[in-house]
Amino acid sequence: MRSSALVILIGSTLPGVPVETHAQTRGAPTVGSFPTVTHAERPRTVAPATPPAPKEDVSVGTKVDRTAIWVGDRLTYTIEITCKRGYDVVTDDLSREKLSLEGLEVVNTDTVRRTGGDDVIRYEFHYVLTTYRVDVPALKIGPMTVRYYVSRAGQRPDETAPAGTLQVPAQIVAFRSLLPDDQPSYDIRHSRPADPRLLRYRILQPLGLGLIIVSVAPVAFMAIAVVQRAGRRGRTARRSFRQTRQAVQASLEAVRNAEAATADDRRDAFARLDDLVRQHLTQVCGVPASSMTPSEIAAALGARGSGLPVELASSVLNTCEIARYAPPTLLPSATAWRDTLAHAEQVLATRR
Repeated sequence: MRSSALVILIGSTLPGVPVETHAQTRGAPTVGSFPTVTHAERPRTVAPATPPAPKEDVSVGTKVDRTAIWVGDRLTYTIEITCKRGYDVVTDDLSREKLSLEGLEVVNTDTVRRTGGDDVIRYEFHYVLTTYRVDVPALKIGPMTVRYYVSRAGQRPDETAPAGTLQVPAQIVAFRSLLPDDQPSYDIRHSRPADPRLLRYRILQPLGLGLIIVSVAPVAFMAIAVVQRAGRRGRTARRSFRQTRQAVQASLEAVRNAEAATADDRRDAFARLDDLVRQHLTQVCGVPASSMTPSEIAAALGARGSGLPVELASSVLNTCEIARYAPPTLLPSATAWRDTLAHAEQVLATRR
């Protein structure tokens, strides 16, 4: 009993320590029976969750399809750019002219633009590169600076101020060669002469040259014939033009000497004069005057900018039209015939 009371007393004097006592069963021995002391657990301190890092508005990545090349090999260098919604990049900053290359040459370029369901724009810029140099230990693609901007509807990229820049990292490509390093010069050919050709190839060479000459000869003869035919055609055309001019002068002289005293004679003379003027306009100006009205002929001559007196030709044709189709009461007089004939002679005397 003293032991139990002592333990209870000690437990009760300790602050914050709960004491659990077990009741004694009647008749049970008291030796070795001690109360159980339970300590309260200290509350755990939970660290606040670190918020996820915000995604970049525009991100860039690069890759190559091979890390080393030989002379003449081709590698594909790819720049991948991802733009969040509302952002875009200046693609001119990624043109082939902006690539900084050491020991490499650009063979071809290609650009792929994709838009995802979340309005994220993804670019892939592919550059096909090669090298023909043997004096560089490593091939380098220099860094690039790419501008990006906030895209707005109806605004062009060149009218938008850049919102920031991206830095495309440099890329190193190893160079593979069987030539020794630090060699001052590289001979293209060996000092040993080339092996002689086989006998059959030495025999076939003159035969091949002969076949080439035989195949070229017909083409040369055909070209000469075409040139001669064109010359003859030009001389014939010039001769026919002179003959036509002579025929026009002869017809004009016949019309000039025609009698225009009666109405029927004047109507016939006006019709012949109309044909002469239309034929002259067709041959000199290339206007299909025989199937056109006087107003259409005047418009065509004005559009061609010819040196012919357009108004005078139109007046002659209008008077001839009246004389051919008007009733006898409106037939032009003999004085009008002489005036029209004089105007027609001026038109026919003009070549361009």
